[in-house]
Amino acid sequence: MMVDLFLAALLGFILNGLTILSFYKIRELRTPSNLLIISLAVADTGLCINAFVAAFSSFLRYWPYGSEGCQVHGFQGFVAALSSISSCAAIAWDRYHQYCTRSKLHWTTSISVVLFSWGFAAFWSMMPLFGWGEYDYEPLRTCCTLDYSKADRNFISFLFPLAFFEYLIPLFIMMTAYQSIYQKLKKSGQVKMNTGLPVKSLIICWGPYSLLCFYAIIQDATVLSPKLRMMPALLAKMSPAVNAYVYGLGNENYRGGIWQFLTGQKIEKAETDNKSN
Repeated sequence: MMVDLFLAALLGFILNGLTILSFYKIRELRTPSNLLIISLAVADTGLCINAFVAAFSSFLRYWPYGSEGCQVHGFQGFVAALSSISSCAAIAWDRYHQYCTRSKLHWTTSISVVLFSWGFAAFWSMMPLFGWGEYDYEPLRTCCTLDYSKADRNFISFLFPLAFFEYLIPLFIMMTAYQSIYQKLKKSGQVKMNTGLPVKSLIICWGPYSLLCFYAIIQDATVLSPKLRMMPALLAKMSPAVNAYVYGLGNENYRGGIWQFLTGQKIEKAETDNKSN
């Protein structure tokens, strides 16, 4: 488990670091649409840092930072995770307008969307610190997250609105946006984007964790083995590497910007968009 966490965190950190540095260094990449990709990369970098801490405590085989450190770790991981999911939905919304309405995103709108995504994520992540929901140790007691082991009224009342606003709504936005894009491109005979990949990656990475939390409402999740309960968390911590591939390396023009950053060779097309292979 420690090795898996470390490798997933390292790969995600490197790939998202390249995405962020390329945006900073390559002028052609600094567009309002790509700011949403940077928001995602920053959130995923935060998830990688969270996973590094978990990997280190797994190496020690105990949590060395005390109860206050557990709260900080849980809060930081939740902010990064929710911001990551919201950023995926924001990118889908922007791509819908690019391909279906042919309207370009302006800087003021892009910045507002990023601030809203992070602010809303911070709101939900702070609630367990004030008693609505609770952060506690994960099954192996080497990292901290939302405590689903009690499954009491407090947990249930927090989980349902959290899942609705921070998972189901973003998932709905992504599904409807990419479906509309697919239909639009299919009519023109130019389907160059894998419109199903972003939705599938979100479901695969975050779906099992969501199902585990809802399973805890109807059954005692603690009867499952700790290693089995850690698998959804491990899948979620792999999302930074997956997202870096889908939204950074999988973006034709952004990939060209990363290549220019690494090699110094200029990208041929100056104006970037969010076409994904």
